[in-house]
Amino acid sequence: MALRDQPLRTTEFLVVDVETTGHGGADCELTEVGAVLVGGGELHDRYESLVAARRAPVRAVERLTGISRAMLATAQAPERVLEEVSERLRGRVMVAHSAAFDRRALANAFAATGLRWPDPPVLCTVALARRFAPLVGQRGLAPLARALDIEVATVHRALADAETCAWIFCALFGRLCAAAPTVGDALDLFARRRRRARRRRPPGTLAPAARPAAEIDFASLPTGPGVYVFRDGAGRALYVGKSVRVRARARAHFAPGAEPAGWTAHAALVDHRSTASELGALVLENRLIKRMRPPGNRNLKHGDRWVYIRCRLDIPFPMLEVAREPAAGLAVSVGPLRGRAGAVDLVEQLNSLFSLRRCGRRLPRRSHPSAYGQMGHCLSPCLGDLDPNLYRRRLDGALAVFAARGGARQALLAHVEAEMRRAATDQRYERAAVLSRRHSRLRTLLERLEGGLSTLHARSRLVLAPGPEGQGCDAFWLVGGRVVAWNTAPAAQELRERTALALGSRPPRGAPVAVPADEVDEVRIVATWLAAHPGTPALDLEPVPGDEALAELLASASGDPALRTAARRPAR
Repeated sequence: MALRDQPLRTTEFLVVDVETTGHGGADCELTEVGAVLVGGGELHDRYESLVAARRAPVRAVERLTGISRAMLATAQAPERVLEEVSERLRGRVMVAHSAAFDRRALANAFAATGLRWPDPPVLCTVALARRFAPLVGQRGLAPLARALDIEVATVHRALADAETCAWIFCALFGRLCAAAPTVGDALDLFARRRRRARRRRPPGTLAPAARPAAEIDFASLPTGPGVYVFRDGAGRALYVGKSVRVRARARAHFAPGAEPAGWTAHAALVDHRSTASELGALVLENRLIKRMRPPGNRNLKHGDRWVYIRCRLDIPFPMLEVAREPAAGLAVSVGPLRGRAGAVDLVEQLNSLFSLRRCGRRLPRRSHPSAYGQMGHCLSPCLGDLDPNLYRRRLDGALAVFAARGGARQALLAHVEAEMRRAATDQRYERAAVLSRRHSRLRTLLERLEGGLSTLHARSRLVLAPGPEGQGCDAFWLVGGRVVAWNTAPAAQELRERTALALGSRPPRGAPVAVPADEVDEVRIVATWLAAHPGTPALDLEPVPGDEALAELLASASGDPALRTAARRPAR
């Protein structure tokens, strides 16, 4: 039976680790080989040998491994060690940690000694961990072993590392067998897609740019923050980008070794729009991409961990949910919050406290209550006999927590404390004990999420996003959770006038806010940036600020106290 067709559970594996001299290219030689035979999920025979090398190891490697020049002087010849390794590999699958390195080092050693490399099938424990232990953050040999409760005593010696690797392989072996019945299936499971072969360049030459940078005039681009737009010869937008250093970032697209893009070959000119801050560049980039729809820009993606608690009010019996974006349309959005797990936990606590439903946007119809309804943790609107006004009062109670002036943390904890006192007064002591535990859990959870626990439309604010090194600022008027006005480098009188206009668009207090779908991502950009920069100068617009408050805000953003005097002068 061919090795690929053998059942994985009955196959023998040779776990191999090598140490080298640390020299580059053809000068790299083996200094030690360790191997452990694994079969049936257990460790069996072991092999270890130092390998004589023509050149001494580099000093850093010698200190790391402890393999000295004197030790290699009496070591076995490479031919004898490699013949032993070849014999042990016959009919077995080779396993190694970061297997590409060990396989390459062994293959080069076989070639240097004139021996035939057996070219066994290879499995890598890093790839196994990536697939079968995805929650392990570090996949180095020792950190991965500790994450799998494997004791590590010695590192950077061939046999010790091979044994550690073997124990890791045994820990993941059951999951591998469940996913791949045969050796061939296991190899196919981790087969890499072959990358397109890159054209080799002569030594000492640089990769050519996608287009000669000399053909595009970068001199007119600013060195500060802003947005740049590459266009073709007909003036059509090809790509929109942003940076706090526009000229350097735009040049980088055509630098030698830059990642090639299809639009760069068609770029003929570049123009720009300056902003005073990074936030201004982010907002402007988003707007220009929507308006121009350049082919070089993909859909905006967010790789951060910010999430929102949101409630869509346009569905029957609205529910709380956690999502990556604020809600569009008639809705309430809370956040941004750092970390999905904490937000989900908070939603679960609110659902239980206010008996809100959890069964999805499309309300199912049931003939009997769900498990939450049977436990008294849901009002069970799915039965079809619930008064919508009662449910809405409960929902408003949950949402009012985030709109409270004193802060969501104090409001929610005060609500739980009131429920505890009511339960104790009614002699429902088990209920009071449950609420006491919930109070403790909520206090810890709210401390972790503090800062983002307010609805996006709860406060109207004037935010001044400062530029790099305090040079200028961008002013954003945030009303109803939206950017209703934006101005770069505002003067004092402009602050007054724009503030008065922005306040004219305020929704009535307590009224739900409808955010247009095409503004949702802009709301997220501004909210998450502000959450990540808590020291950004901002001023509440409720009550309406006077000239003194606007002057203080402008001075704090610019760092120029003289602006206080200018801002205090009455408008003509």
